[in-house]
Amino acid sequence: MNRRSSTWGLVPIGAVLPKAASKTLQRRGFAQTAVLTHWNEIVGKTISESSCPERLFFPKDEKCAGTLRIRVSGGLALELQHLEPLVIERINQFFGYRAVEKISIVQGPLPKRRLAKPKIVRNLSESETKKIEDLVSDTEDEELRDALRSLGKIILSEAPA
Repeated sequence: MNRRSSTWGLVPIGAVLPKAASKTLQRRGFAQTAVLTHWNEIVGKTISESSCPERLFFPKDEKCAGTLRIRVSGGLALELQHLEPLVIERINQFFGYRAVEKISIVQGPLPKRRLAKPKIVRNLSESETKKIEDLVSDTEDEELRDALRSLGKIILSEAPA
């Protein structure tokens, strides 16, 4: 697939970030950068909001049966200790092999996370609504036409005027 697959030659940052950050993360003990980038998917929203993987240690000359150090805040440390077998199972299931054998829990403050800015949605002008109607008017399938109309309205309402 062409790296510059979008219309304007731009590549989504999510597509290149893992590759760009992998060397830095490997120096910090993350040979498997996916632990960081997919933490929320691996352990779920509740645990990921109060924890952060810090480092993945492997035995010398090995790339499996490692120890994952996780920083947790507040009272989650005790709960995570009880959930350790489940978290290890989820991590290993995510990777498809026994990447983690045990977890080391460090209690302390978590790094500050940036909150996503809420999208500003605006009302469409009559000319914008008419433009969408003109673009989808040739579509014969009514369901497809309605879906395209809705998509067009969403895209234009989130775009700057």
